[in-house]
Amino acid sequence: MIATNLTTGIVVADRVAVADTRATRRSGLLGRDGLDAGEALWIVPCRGVHTIGMHFAIDVLALDARGTVIDRVVWMKPWRIRLPRRGAAGVLELPAGTLEASGTEIGHRVALSVALNASQLKVSA
Repeated sequence: MIATNLTTGIVVADRVAVADTRATRRSGLLGRDGLDAGEALWIVPCRGVHTIGMHFAIDVLALDARGTVIDRVVWMKPWRIRLPRRGAAGVLELPAGTLEASGTEIGHRVALSVALNASQLKVSA
């Protein structure tokens, strides 16, 4: 998936994994050494997150059902908790520094879309 800030037109992440089951939401980014530029994890449904047991800082966006940013955390260090936010439909976890670099702010709209590679595109003549 791709996460695009519709307000600015900037691609926030072009390799977004999805955690949408109880097991994948529970494990999240645990066991990873970090996120590369362009990577992200979309946790849905989700209203709040923690970095307990993680070894690296992340940026966090809470989005409502329309994709509006309702909460934003930059450089959330390991062993921290971000309490649930009312109205959040899901949370996007990104490499630390992504929100500052992309200019993503509260009130912006972020769209998640399926990324297709060239082999998935069919051209009809």
